Amino acid sequence: MTTTADTDRQSETAGDETESAPESPRTAEPGRRFRTLLARRDRLAWLIGGLSLVLGGVFVVVDMAYNQGNLVAPLDDVYIHLQYGKQLGEGHPFQYNTGDPISTGASSLLYAFVLGAAYVVGFKGALFLTFAVLFGVLCMAITAGLVYHLGRALVSRAVGVWAGVLVAVSGPLLWGAASGMEVGLTSLLVTGSVLAFVKERPSIRFRWTPLIAAAMALVRPEGMIFAIMLCGAMLWTLWGARRERKVPLPALWTLLPLAATAAQYLFYRLATGTFTANGVQSKSHLNDRPVFYLGQFIDRTVANIRGAVDYFNGMNGQDFAFPGMLVVFLVGLAYLLVTRRRWRPLLLAVGLGFGAVVVSVSTLSTALIHELRYFHPFLPLYILFTVCGVYALTRVAFAERARRIGMHVLLVVVLLFSLVALPTWGVRLGREAATIRDTDVSLGAWIDGNLPQDAIVAVKDVGAVAYFGNRKVIDTIGLATNGLAEASNNGTGSLYEALRKLPPGERPDYFAIYEPQPGAPMRPLVDAGILGPEPLQTLPVRAPADLTGFRIVPFEDLKVYEAHWQLAGSGEACPVPGDVRDYLNAGDLESEEAHDYEARMEQPSLQPNSLLRRQDDVIDSGRVIVGGEAFTAHNLQPGKPLKITGRILAPGEERSVRVLVDGREVGVWQLGPKRDRWTNESFTVPGDAITASTVSVELAPVRPMLSPYPEYTSFGYWFIQ
Repeated sequence: MTTTADTDRQSETAGDETESAPESPRTAEPGRRFRTLLARRDRLAWLIGGLSLVLGGVFVVVDMAYNQGNLVAPLDDVYIHLQYGKQLGEGHPFQYNTGDPISTGASSLLYAFVLGAAYVVGFKGALFLTFAVLFGVLCMAITAGLVYHLGRALVSRAVGVWAGVLVAVSGPLLWGAASGMEVGLTSLLVTGSVLAFVKERPSIRFRWTPLIAAAMALVRPEGMIFAIMLCGAMLWTLWGARRERKVPLPALWTLLPLAATAAQYLFYRLATGTFTANGVQSKSHLNDRPVFYLGQFIDRTVANIRGAVDYFNGMNGQDFAFPGMLVVFLVGLAYLLVTRRRWRPLLLAVGLGFGAVVVSVSTLSTALIHELRYFHPFLPLYILFTVCGVYALTRVAFAERARRIGMHVLLVVVLLFSLVALPTWGVRLGREAATIRDTDVSLGAWIDGNLPQDAIVAVKDVGAVAYFGNRKVIDTIGLATNGLAEASNNGTGSLYEALRKLPPGERPDYFAIYEPQPGAPMRPLVDAGILGPEPLQTLPVRAPADLTGFRIVPFEDLKVYEAHWQLAGSGEACPVPGDVRDYLNAGDLESEEAHDYEARMEQPSLQPNSLLRRQDDVIDSGRVIVGGEAFTAHNLQPGKPLKITGRILAPGEERSVRVLVDGREVGVWQLGPKRDRWTNESFTVPGDAITASTVSVELAPVRPMLSPYPEYTSFGYWFIQ
């Protein structure tokens, strides 16, 4: 006699037993089941997709209601991609300004091509953003339908329906889909690649899965990580089949995602001279400060990981997930790993992919901003496995009726959490779009109507200003302008040096800026006279903040200044007479690299940020030092005494440093009395210490390790013989 429990256990393992059966010619045909799925009209999938489409349309209407009937993006980053798409459509691929070198400020290569194609076929002007938004909403609707199919294939139709509905009513996903970013497209590729794997696994013929995964590798850096994991799952599956002598190991088609990844980095290297995209140079914890400290990197990254875990577990004030959602997700993943043996390579790839994405994104200083948009594309799978977790938890009940009712009751509670949060996300989208209209979009329109046609404008937010301003722009943060990310991360002094070394006709004529981070502080440019004392225009942020006081922009106003470069480079002139054999300009990254410059701070995590200062008619960059420095001097005459003259501001208590040349101590340099103005201080190295044309010089504390440390600002060193 068969009990209810036995029947239920049989139904749970039916998938595994079916998969173990010999394959028929129909199922053995590669891709047949996947094409059949796409061709089949499942009303539930269409209803779920339709629900997502309608709600996405509501979000678009909310956006327009906040902007007097106009569609405005809730992020300036949207306009960065629109600018790249427009340039691509006009025949200037990845040139942010026509004639510029190729830059890698678009974090999604594939999305830039999608936008470029839309521009070519006629989506221009206001229709361009409309296309981007509606395309994202459509992609998210398809994703919701695919989640239904995936849940049905992995567990049951009920799981598929619940997962699809929860994706369709997800506030974060609807916000991301209607934002105009690549969230919808990335979500579609992430979900589609997993579903393709599920449908092609029984035949051991992966035709569509590598292709979709390759597209996923090109759509976002996080998608690239997930594609590599999926590639591993395909190889694992094929290797197992080869050992069982079911099918021969296929050709290299399965490695297409790896080829796409390699091709993207090769493009970066050939186009820009580096494998690192501009966004990573600007935002990564590896690069966004002058000196890399491993402890600081770990601390900042782990803080972001903790923040992401709080979001996904519903343990903060953000209505991103219901409380304990991460635990239920892990239960669902573990349940499928135990009960679905055939899918273990895929499930491990998904689990490891989630973990790798969280860690990778957490290495960015922007990981937890913009409503966590980097994580949005993986929410459909996160929701699906959460539903699987609820399903698994209800399996502890003995009676099938109790299991069925328990699952639906729990998921109704989850649905209520989503529905309660849904209006908040709609309002958030509208309010943030209105804020971008209030600031970056308005600034671009003002520039278009008030600045000369040939003006060059330096900006911090580079998207809407370039898109609406119709002027050549220089991105001081370094996303769209190659070579400025490192300078910006080093501080105002380094940024000034990079800009003033541009040919006079290519320097910015105007600056459209704000003061807070991201990017280097801008006020020192005004204080030094590089920017006019008063702004030509000020755009205050009038858009109201949310109930917590938060706005999508980090500033209170945007200001436009005229630039004055008359004193540019005045800090290079030697302040004392003599035959200058070499010159180190502190804060100038090129000069520092040529002299093997290193700031040796006495405490880990102290940063030698560069600053800009004007004294009389001299403007110079410098480094704030707490400890000492090391550098090399070139072009010297061996055997002759060397006078090192430094422009130094020494306000600290300790103003003496030991001088070592090629490791030999040659004396103590008194940096002068405590003061609030720079002076020119000199130290003479005996001739017998200069044994070659190039020597290494180190300035070190007189009392190593112990406070007070030497604390001063070095602006530059002249080597005179």
